[in-house]
Amino acid sequence: MRIYHNQLTNTLNQGFKPVWLIFGDEPWQKNDSLNTIKNTFKQQGFDELIRFSVDDKFDWSLLLQEYQAMSLFSSQRIIELEFMTNKIGDKGSKALAQISEQLHQDVLLIIHGEKMDAAGQKRKWFKLLEKEGCFLPLYDIEGKQLNQWIQRQARQNNLNLLPDVFLMLAELFEGNLNALEQELQKLSILFGQQLITADDAEKLLIKQAKFNPFQLIDAMLVGDIKKCIAMLDQLQQDGTAVNQLIWFIHKEIKQLVVMQEKIAQGDSFANLCKEFRIWDKRKPLYQQAINNITPNNLAYAQARLADVDTLSKTNGEFNHFVLLADVLVCLYHGETMKHFSLNYEYAQR
Repeated sequence: MRIYHNQLTNTLNQGFKPVWLIFGDEPWQKNDSLNTIKNTFKQQGFDELIRFSVDDKFDWSLLLQEYQAMSLFSSQRIIELEFMTNKIGDKGSKALAQISEQLHQDVLLIIHGEKMDAAGQKRKWFKLLEKEGCFLPLYDIEGKQLNQWIQRQARQNNLNLLPDVFLMLAELFEGNLNALEQELQKLSILFGQQLITADDAEKLLIKQAKFNPFQLIDAMLVGDIKKCIAMLDQLQQDGTAVNQLIWFIHKEIKQLVVMQEKIAQGDSFANLCKEFRIWDKRKPLYQQAINNITPNNLAYAQARLADVDTLSKTNGEFNHFVLLADVLVCLYHGETMKHFSLNYEYAQR
């Protein structure tokens, strides 16, 4: 049986499943799923928890012995198996296939790990366990689903948010549900059930450092390159991860490319703001960027950013923040910058 995270509570209420397979890379959903399942069954008397971490040297006989053993402490147990690798070999496959034939009501088996690829889901042990229990694949929450997630979490925290706040939260924290949940809890503590405006939220959410990625993007959209360079310098001093900035800049450039293409095809700016969930305060910034950044310069900057992303992962000799400044300059001076290599002497530390 395959379900998704938003179906978890209802599935738990439908009766006992002896095995749960939870695989994916989104940390908030994984932690929430594990806690929800374990807490649900703890309330039903499963008050002993045994954990195993599975690597390529794991002794599978330990799992078989534990599953088959009678507990001295509890008649009902939870056995949690964390895969450090999804490649468990023949011994692991045989052990789990054997357990699939011995599943019973007094032992709850939870297996979790990183994303399980299609080949892994077709293995005999996986199909046998999925048939008897639940497979919960975890995917990134984006777009409409992210808005729905924020609304649910806001209700749980008794928050009263204006629509622009939802858009701000989605844009600022997309891809990081853990940080988003923390900010919602912070808003709940500070504002309670009081109505929260975009200005209220911005003062809290964008105060963490002197500068932050959100402010960098705003300066980029209006073409204030001097300010962008100053911000990049400060962000580097603050210890901001360069990969986070690459992600933010890539997202915005990609969005600008699509917006320009759709406007050229006759779509209106107002419709695009709705489609891309641009809140009112930022609409003038996007209008300015669309008017002032040429399609060619967007293409140059996009290609440049791809090079910076590669260098950030393969070459530690460069100051990647300087290279990001180059990308932002390209947005407005791409025709000039395209003649220069990224391998600048000044780009090295």
